[in-house]
Amino acid sequence: MPFVSDKVKNLPPYLFSEFQREKKKLEDKGVDVIDLGIGAPDLPAPDFIYDKLMHEARKPENHRYSAYSGCLEFREAIAHFYKRSHGVDLDPETEVLALIGSKEGIHNFAQSVINPGDSAILPDPGYPVYRTAVHLAGGKSVLLPLDAENGYTPLFNNLTEDERKRAKLMFLNYPSNPTAATIELNTFSEAISFASENNMVIANDAAYSLVTYDDYKSPSILEAPNAKDVAVEFGSLSKSFNMAGWRIGFVVGNKVMIHALATLKSNIDTSQFLPVQKAAAYALRSDLSVVKANNRIYKERMEKLYAALAEVGIVAEKPKGTLFIWAQIPGDYSSLSFSAKLLDEAGIIVTPGTAFGPAGEGFIRIALTVSTDRLDEVIRRLKKLDLQGGKNG
Repeated sequence: MPFVSDKVKNLPPYLFSEFQREKKKLEDKGVDVIDLGIGAPDLPAPDFIYDKLMHEARKPENHRYSAYSGCLEFREAIAHFYKRSHGVDLDPETEVLALIGSKEGIHNFAQSVINPGDSAILPDPGYPVYRTAVHLAGGKSVLLPLDAENGYTPLFNNLTEDERKRAKLMFLNYPSNPTAATIELNTFSEAISFASENNMVIANDAAYSLVTYDDYKSPSILEAPNAKDVAVEFGSLSKSFNMAGWRIGFVVGNKVMIHALATLKSNIDTSQFLPVQKAAAYALRSDLSVVKANNRIYKERMEKLYAALAEVGIVAEKPKGTLFIWAQIPGDYSSLSFSAKLLDEAGIIVTPGTAFGPAGEGFIRIALTVSTDRLDEVIRRLKKLDLQGGKNG
């Protein structure tokens, strides 16, 4: 008789896999579905990265196991990138670790720094993986509500003394998924001081740090004074270099936490395929012109959709980064009912804000991950709908 652990039984289905199942059902019925739900880049990875991958894949020596912490070439490239982009010095031997995508790293990190029963402070709204990572580690999630009025920055004073005392870990995520909020370095400095005073560690998820618009440059948490005492930062090549399926990322920062995660991972995996790591190293050492070109495309899409949303009565803050627009729902719809309306009546998939936590009610997340031609079709469909009515539920 098969058995399933309570941990898995109590784990909710991953939201975005549910969306894909619903999308397939509609497509099987002949519906032309436009998917603005998942933040997976639709642009191809750059040719020079493909070429590097193929070159490295032809070398027999690259088909052996990687070092558990990732190959030195990749770790040195990460350190080089941080020095060039953020002025941060990193020891590639002790302060850098290769990951099989940052999602994997976030899950394993929670298990490497908290014990069952410990609490972790999570942004609300926030990336659902933080909650599942804490759940799988046997921890308790404490939601820190973020709101538009305060620019979706963390309000640490809203945490009770008991919540501060019990928390061992806090996740941050800037530029933010789902809200597209961006911050300046002073927010990270405040977070470092708060964590130090309350004996907790911080993990900043910087997956969208290179996806920014105009003159905005996203700071690294490691730029803040004394950050390495309490913080690590997760990075990914998925969004900035369109390498989502390559599953390559990294974590940098506090050497004790890096070592703990490396120890855990050495008992679980043997890092990523060496040619992928070496192609990623090549990308990080590039002039980043392809990243800037991608950002120009995303900005053009953002401007087009932002203007159209305003025209049909959907209010949003114009983002300075990420692949998303975080939009307020018109009328008296709930997040779920409005998302269902767009899917049922227009064949458009968006993500209801409540998928990211209770504070996401009243919002939807729209991904900028289809071509301008498809966005034109989205806009045409939106203009045909009555968006001001609705019913709660």
